[in-house]
Amino acid sequence: MRLAVLLVALLVLPCRADEVALAVAANFRAPLEALAADFERQSGHRLVAAYGSTGKFYAQIRNGAPYAVLLAADAATPQRLEAEGAAVAGSRFTYAMGSLVLWSVQPGLVDPQGAILRTALAATARPAVDHLAMADPALAPYGAAARQTLQALGLRAAWEPRLVQGEDISQAYQFVATGNAQMGFVAQSQVYRDGALALGSAWIVPQDLYAPIRQDAVLLNAGRDHAAARAFLRFLQSDATRARLAAFGYRAP
Repeated sequence: MRLAVLLVALLVLPCRADEVALAVAANFRAPLEALAADFERQSGHRLVAAYGSTGKFYAQIRNGAPYAVLLAADAATPQRLEAEGAAVAGSRFTYAMGSLVLWSVQPGLVDPQGAILRTALAATARPAVDHLAMADPALAPYGAAARQTLQALGLRAAWEPRLVQGEDISQAYQFVATGNAQMGFVAQSQVYRDGALALGSAWIVPQDLYAPIRQDAVLLNAGRDHAAARAFLRFLQSDATRARLAAFGYRAP
């Protein structure tokens, strides 16, 4: 009888909560913070996230950083880690398609067609745009998309002297938010909520001006036998999660 009672007690005990160490592309900070409460409530597990550029995370992971999961801002980095044996084969998938935005905290500065990129180059342009912010194209996929946009418009050389580059998209955002740059290329998820611009003025850059920003997740070797890490990746692929991401401007893969 005593054994039966013990078995029943064990069956109703919750699964042991665990922590999941995540390396997260800077553009995905706001969405992850919104999703974390749902995941933690549903699973009992806790997410511990570091945010930064995908290129920087690649170097850290190859040097032994103990992240269980990488949420990259591109598809190439997770694929490379998988090919190099630093990630679990077959665990990679696209969790979101990102969108690039030209943004300013100043209402009315950035027009909905992005014409400001041309008109601001005139010597007599008012208001003057002395600095254009973007993430480092060598480290951040959103920075690469910004450079591709300027190239596609034939404006890359003209804007080169006025560019200020952040290590990642969060730094590019900060340059604009603090007024150190009058406008800049950021991720739509940073400045839009529920389909509406939260502050200032913006142009959603047409998708045909830059290569698709396919953001992939991958289970890293440190998370290979980590049940909580695998549970998070399943959660990230759920229909409910993808519906929430749409409110931040991400398209379904």
